[in-house]
Amino acid sequence: MIKTAVVILNWNGVRWLERFLRQTISMTADNETAVYVVDNGSTDGSVDWITTNSVDSGIIRLDRNYGFAGGYNLALAQIKARYYVLLNSDIEVTENWLPPLVSYMDNNPDVAACQPKIKSYHERGKFEYAGAAGGFIDKYGYTFCRGRIFNSTEADEGQYDDFTDIFWSSGACMVVRADYWEKCGGFDDAFFAHMEEVDLCWRFQRAGFRVSYVPVSVVYHVGGGVLPYDSELKIRLNFRNNLYMLYKNLPDRKLITTIFTRLLLDGFAGASYLLQGKFRNFKAVVAAHREFYLNMGKLRVKRELIKKEGEGGSIKTIMNRSIIILYYLRKKKKYKDFF
Repeated sequence: MIKTAVVILNWNGVRWLERFLRQTISMTADNETAVYVVDNGSTDGSVDWITTNSVDSGIIRLDRNYGFAGGYNLALAQIKARYYVLLNSDIEVTENWLPPLVSYMDNNPDVAACQPKIKSYHERGKFEYAGAAGGFIDKYGYTFCRGRIFNSTEADEGQYDDFTDIFWSSGACMVVRADYWEKCGGFDDAFFAHMEEVDLCWRFQRAGFRVSYVPVSVVYHVGGGVLPYDSELKIRLNFRNNLYMLYKNLPDRKLITTIFTRLLLDGFAGASYLLQGKFRNFKAVVAAHREFYLNMGKLRVKRELIKKEGEGGSIKTIMNRSIIILYYLRKKKKYKDFF
């Protein structure tokens, strides 16, 4: 068993492998660390490029695209390591990016996952959408980050340079303790892509573990490397998977009111798309709700299994306020303005 496995899930991302893989390996691999590329049934010659260019990484080939969730579940089952590092193919790592993350995990055995500071590849002085300085959710399940609220991203001025517990660690660059990954069941395959890391981090905390942010490690993320942020599929998956996550993890006392409120808010979002003439986005919201209703039976079974592990006490990293009200009505655009 190696100590740390850096696992890059790839689907038709040969352009990102060409740009970043060699640098990732040179700044990462050592006697205790190995880099793997997991190919999710690519058709763009990704595997041929790796083998032709003699890139020093392990290759795990999957027969088709199992999505982010299924791809990682299948791949990590084949890798023996103390820590897994889930790394997007469109990430640029920096010198000494990995040791602080591993050291933090070594020194904090109750931490199930952690993430570095994630900044924008194209606007290098700003935080990046998918993770920034650590993820949170509000009382209705809306995700946001220190450094990114909805589509508003902040400049990095050192305002989030503190080590802190967070609600979710970004799947773009996420260190996971292998024992806790196995104990909590890994990702939910039904999510396919998007929100699966938020769901997993919720289950980590229900099991009594922490999720943390390590600011001394920095990476740069292109973002939208597989699906553009405004794509119809991404919108459908985000709306659907958020409902999946809420239904599975909310305590009984909050389930009905929270789901009902969230369905109403989603309806307003869909109506807004319609008024803007964004018909595909509107259809994506409708499709997300339809899939949620059709899969409630399966979700109920998963919910009961999670409940057997206990409520996990009060999770302090859930903000018991509405980010919709704070952002749109009170015009709070930055995380530090919420408190």
